[in-house]
Amino acid sequence: MINERVLKDLLFQEFARIGKSLSSPKRLEILYILSQGPKSVEALSKITTMSVANVSQHLQTLSNSRMVKFQKKGNYVIYELANSAISDFLSSLRVLSEKQYIEVQQIKKEFLNANLDMDGVSLSELQNKMEKGEVLLLDVRPKEEYETAHIPGAVSMPIEELSEKLSSLPTDRDVVAYCRGPYCLISAKAVELLKEKGVPAYRLESGVQDWNQFQKHVN
Repeated sequence: MINERVLKDLLFQEFARIGKSLSSPKRLEILYILSQGPKSVEALSKITTMSVANVSQHLQTLSNSRMVKFQKKGNYVIYELANSAISDFLSSLRVLSEKQYIEVQQIKKEFLNANLDMDGVSLSELQNKMEKGEVLLLDVRPKEEYETAHIPGAVSMPIEELSEKLSSLPTDRDVVAYCRGPYCLISAKAVELLKEKGVPAYRLESGVQDWNQFQKHVN
């Protein structure tokens, strides 16, 4: 019979495997990007500005710890999170880091400093306005991320397509734009563009995962 000490040593050794795979900032960033939907190695390389070789190395580590899985599609290898629980964990890690480290709060403030004068809406405000039909919610992430998961009622309008589709936006409602969460500025760029064209626009700091967590508490 295995004694309790041996059992605990074995158990926490397995837990540590995940901890080791998360010890790299770049691997955490890759997981964060994959929480938005599957991506090819080339796409991850472009978003993270790392070489394909470096991305592949990080993905191998994450794959060995069973944090990601992959499949081949033609000439491409597509990676995704191995389990939806990983996305929840990443959200909890972000919230914990913001609470525990003043440095994270300072970085967040500096990161968003250029957009502090940009009006935003909370999740509860968004829900109320959407229920009343007072806003149009735009998902300005890449279309494949929208297709993977999006806030119900949102319209897919990738930032690259926004300028040419401005004329299709309704004039009787305000516009709210969102992207990958508080550390993603795609939505800030979208709001800036919309305001330049005279469209009343607001930024939703939260992303899809935040919306899902909000709904769990509301319901």
